[in-house]
Amino acid sequence: MDKKELEKAIEKTVLKMAIEPKNTEHYHELAKYYAMDNQYEKVISVYESLLEIDPKDLQTLLNLGSIWFFAKEYKKALKYFNQAMLVNPSNYLVYYNMANTYAELKNFSKALHFYNRTLDFNSQDPEIYNAIALLYHDFEDYVESRAYYEKALSLDPNNLTALVDLGNVCFKLFDYNKALEYYYKVFNLAPDNKTVALCIANTLAVNKDKENCYKYFDKAIELDGDNYKAYTCYAIAKSDFKDYDEAIELYKKAIELNPNDANAHILMGNLYSNIKKFKEAEDAYKEALKINKLDPSIYVLIANVFYMNNEIERSIHSYRAAVNMRPENDEYKLVFIQVLEDFIEQHRKDDIIAAF
Repeated sequence: MDKKELEKAIEKTVLKMAIEPKNTEHYHELAKYYAMDNQYEKVISVYESLLEIDPKDLQTLLNLGSIWFFAKEYKKALKYFNQAMLVNPSNYLVYYNMANTYAELKNFSKALHFYNRTLDFNSQDPEIYNAIALLYHDFEDYVESRAYYEKALSLDPNNLTALVDLGNVCFKLFDYNKALEYYYKVFNLAPDNKTVALCIANTLAVNKDKENCYKYFDKAIELDGDNYKAYTCYAIAKSDFKDYDEAIELYKKAIELNPNDANAHILMGNLYSNIKKFKEAEDAYKEALKINKLDPSIYVLIANVFYMNNEIERSIHSYRAAVNMRPENDEYKLVFIQVLEDFIEQHRKDDIIAAF
């Protein structure tokens, strides 16, 4: 439906509402058209008018809760989901939506409670187990997360979400071979999945399989989509395999793609620093600093380069800048104080030696 057709449909529905102002079906229809036109403020207004006619319209309560959920207005979302629960305490979608909302609020116990209530009414939907697995994953309980993803796969062996996320969980549990098993299955099911190709490449890099690692990075780059992450990940792998010149070229490609992201500059600076090309490292970090002027961690990286290059006074200056920006950061303070004390101690020794 194009814009003109949509406008005509809205006009017709408004007319029907004028003729039958108590017919809630017209309100649902109008809300649908406004949603198709991305006019969500009007969608909310229509639904609120509908609730004045029928405060127990379950679909309206769920839709309003979902709109506020996606707008990240989680307290407003919960208000409508709670009303929906009072209207129909046996509807699993109510509990599922409440669980998702509490998960976004980082309230683990309430999120888990409502996911379990969801399972009381619908225990055969793999997406519910995926959601519980993700909850455990977000709270870094990877063992429990793995168990729930496996449950999802027992219900749907080709569930792509479970396969990818289970691969990620296995990776975090250092079970790289099992991670590869899941990633390969996804790639066989969806050979155009760029993200999974990168997951395979990164895992092969950790497994020190250089040949296959490079092969999957090349595949990922050939697939449709933004290559910024592909280039940076590939460059990291090239660095790990000591192909430094190739890694630098990849970082440069990433920077060409997204010159306003500091990450590639920082990573390239780290590489130059590791191979003791301190001037190049300094230049890379300063490019990152042009993008993120208020990031104290970049000043620390620059300070580290100066220190390794025995430019202690310049190092102190950069450490001081980081401390001034984040005076509450004890790590920055401790490093700054230690470098400063070493510098003072060395000067004392030099003065004593000069005196003789």
